[in-house]
Amino acid sequence: MAPHILGPEPVQADSSFLGTRPCPTLSYPASFVDEVSASIDQGLSESEKLIANAMKTRIEAIDLETCSPGSEDSFFVADLGIVYSQFMRWSNCLPRVTPFYAMKCNGDPKVLQLLAALGTGFDCASRNEIQTILDLGVSQDRIIYAHPCKVASYIRYASSVGVEKMVFDNAEELYKCAKYHPTAKLFLRIVTDDSQSLCQFSVKYGAALENTQSLLQLAKDLGLNVAGVSFHVGSGAGDPNAFLDAVRNAKRVFDQGAAIGMHLNTLDVGGGFSDDSFESSAAVLGDALDKYFPEESGVNLMAEPGRFFVSEAFTIASHVIARRIIENQNKAMLYLNDGVYGNMNCILFDHQEPVPKVLTYQGKFMYGERYQKQKSSQDVSVWGPTCDGIDCISKSCQLPVLLDVGDWMYFTSFGAYTVAASTTFNGFNSDCETLYVCSKKEVEQYIKL
Repeated sequence: MAPHILGPEPVQADSSFLGTRPCPTLSYPASFVDEVSASIDQGLSESEKLIANAMKTRIEAIDLETCSPGSEDSFFVADLGIVYSQFMRWSNCLPRVTPFYAMKCNGDPKVLQLLAALGTGFDCASRNEIQTILDLGVSQDRIIYAHPCKVASYIRYASSVGVEKMVFDNAEELYKCAKYHPTAKLFLRIVTDDSQSLCQFSVKYGAALENTQSLLQLAKDLGLNVAGVSFHVGSGAGDPNAFLDAVRNAKRVFDQGAAIGMHLNTLDVGGGFSDDSFESSAAVLGDALDKYFPEESGVNLMAEPGRFFVSEAFTIASHVIARRIIENQNKAMLYLNDGVYGNMNCILFDHQEPVPKVLTYQGKFMYGERYQKQKSSQDVSVWGPTCDGIDCISKSCQLPVLLDVGDWMYFTSFGAYTVAASTTFNGFNSDCETLYVCSKKEVEQYIKL
């Protein structure tokens, strides 16, 4: 579906836009139900108001009795203002480090347009990702082909379109580069300690320090240009000190290069930056860079953040399509029209634990944390729509109310590694609609809303 742009219209109270149905099995205090009918914008940030309004408007347009198949599919709301705010946050905390956005995290076109306009570079892992960025008018020097083990034809493609920055971590990759892209500016990726990260990459990529000297010598013998060193402390890094160790090891490789007459001039510190720990990670990284690669060294600094820019910017809404009450156990099972084979694949691939929140209940709109605070005693499990038993969103949670078929749930912080890896398993739709809002007026300077 085509994306929509929604402006900052004020959220209006409405307690009946979905109609009414018989009450669920459990009953709840009248005071709580009355509270739900109150204005939904109390205590919400500007971003939350815009997101709430977008969701309310979208759901109001759906008539479950007459809508066409798929009209009630899950949908995203993306606040581009958050992406902008994260960029400014990065610039303030790591002013020396140029971000190259990791496309694999979320290739949303509006996000890419905004980041391109803000001047970021892009970390690409395939021919298609490179082509997408070039089609935005981004210059080749703002692209790094960061996959350490590349398809030969993709290397030829990178050469043909003028993408010079490429990563390697083994001898065979050097031979391919010498054959298919001898003018490339190569980055030697080194192994790191990513044991505290959500997703560990060093089990698969990165040259061990005992091999870096020989790889540099081979590159020199082949007449290749090694421009720098790269590392990645793992996606969702949990230990800021991992950056310190990695920067120290990178300096060692720089020294190895200098010893054989190589002038390495760029350090790529990779990704692994999370929203909740960014300042602490940036402080450790910044201090390490100042110590081992001070400004007077002339070394260029870059990074490959992904989730940091987009995770908090996206919220997803999903529809309850079925419900099962487990008699005599005080349990219920809710089935949504999205799951781990769709936009919630982050549960499997990114080790995320999304928190289900009630969006609508008996025709009442319940967006916002104040409605989620009260918890029922009933244990609820939440499931995706496919036939696979692994398609479980939450094995156990307590909701403020027991939802029924036709109600909606929502999940926040859903921009990282979600839609990027969705599938059409069982024939379910993976083309999820995205509604765009913007909580920062400054964004209008960069892209058309």
